[in-house]
Amino acid sequence: MIHPANPNKHFVAIGGNIGVGKSTLTGILSEAFNWKPFYEAVDENPYLADFYADMRRWSFHSQVFFLSRRLQHHRQLVDHPGSVVQDRSVYEDAEIFAHNLYDQGQISERDYEAYRDLYEGIRAFLPPPDLLIYLKANVETLLARIKLRGRDFERDISPDYLRRLNVLYDCWIERWDSCPVLVIPSDNLDFQHEQDARQFVIDGVREMLKPAPIRYLVQPEAQVTEP
Repeated sequence: MIHPANPNKHFVAIGGNIGVGKSTLTGILSEAFNWKPFYEAVDENPYLADFYADMRRWSFHSQVFFLSRRLQHHRQLVDHPGSVVQDRSVYEDAEIFAHNLYDQGQISERDYEAYRDLYEGIRAFLPPPDLLIYLKANVETLLARIKLRGRDFERDISPDYLRRLNVLYDCWIERWDSCPVLVIPSDNLDFQHEQDARQFVIDGVREMLKPAPIRYLVQPEAQVTEP
């Protein structure tokens, strides 16, 4: 993606399951490269209370609200004149969380198809990131990190829920072809506390963002036909 005011701009998005370390890595890369960090939007969803009371009835409304906020956030990233790094992308709402609700029977097929049509229609006009970083960890690692950060609203997250999300994340990354992907297995990579691990990740990101080498179109040799 080339910004008219800054052709050297980078837009990097970080995706991954709950507790995997997206916010931590966003801060690390922001500091290392002097990028503007954009953390996950925390706008209060007016449908959340209704959603938790009756998921099947209100899941469509809630997901559309989240999608609208995430799209606005994405637009801000695209329009920002300098390089940016994003904690969780617009794509994950649809590809992971709405998909999971549908798989669990909490969104009807009709509503899910309408939601996907909306998402795909808008996504076609959104410039993708220059690089998507996928932080990957097993369920045991995720549970340990969720417990460590001690957020009350995450206390009851089940291993099965995280496992289902991991499957959806892996499937999404396998299909993703809109920009390069850097997969970082983070079970044994403590980039939050260990300098060597942090530098390893920074170097990997730097390498991924290097311009591609120049390629030349080679003209085939002319064939000589016998008289």
